[in-house]
Amino acid sequence: MSRFAWDHNAYYHRVLLRQLPKQCGDVLDVGCGAGAFASELAARARHVDALDCSPDMIAAAERTVPDNVSCIRADFLREDIVPEGRYDAVFSVSALHHTPLPQALSRMAVALRPGGVLAAIALPKIDLPREIPVELAAFAGQRMFAAAFATARAASGRGWYALEPTHDAMPVVLDPPLTTRQVRAEAITALPGAEVRRLLFWRYLLVWRKPS
Repeated sequence: MSRFAWDHNAYYHRVLLRQLPKQCGDVLDVGCGAGAFASELAARARHVDALDCSPDMIAAAERTVPDNVSCIRADFLREDIVPEGRYDAVFSVSALHHTPLPQALSRMAVALRPGGVLAAIALPKIDLPREIPVELAAFAGQRMFAAAFATARAASGRGWYALEPTHDAMPVVLDPPLTTRQVRAEAITALPGAEVRRLLFWRYLLVWRKPS
C-alpha cells in the first residue's frame, strides 16, 4: 500500500451530506460497502436502507451500523426490492461507475419521493488532454494531503481518512467507462436538470432534485 494512500471516498462524504434535505425521514444508500457513509447518514435521518450486492460488504456493514440502518443484500438493478417513491434522499458512493448509468439513475429516481434528492459520487474516466490541469493539481494535492492526514492521525489518534480495513475487499474498476462530460450528457438525458461536476481527487458529483 502506497504511503500516499488515503480514502478519497470518505473525504467526499461531507460533500454528499450537504445535499441531505433538512427534514429527512427515509434514505437509501446504494452500494453501501462496509457501511461507513450509511452510519453518517443515520445520524441525520430517521432511517437508512443500506444496500449492496456483496455478502462480504453487507456482513461488514452489519457489524458497524447503528440500529436505524437496515442492511440489505441485493442487486439494485436486477432485484425489485426498492419501493417506489419511498425515500427523501438516495445516495451512492463509488458505485455508479460499476453500472449502466441510465438504468441506475432511472431506478434511483423512481425510489425518490417528489421533491427528494439524488446525490452520488463516482469515478470518471480521465479526459485528456482537457483535464490535464486538474490531473496535475490532484497529483500534487494527493501527496500534500497524505502527509497532512498522516500527521493528524499520529497527533490525534483519529481516523483522518485512513483506508477502511475492508478496503482491499471492495470491487475496483481500474478504467471507468465514462468521462465526466459523458456522465453529464447521459445524466441530463435520463434526469433533466441533473448537475454533474468534476471533483479534484478523481471523483465526480452528480445531484438531481426530483420535481415536486
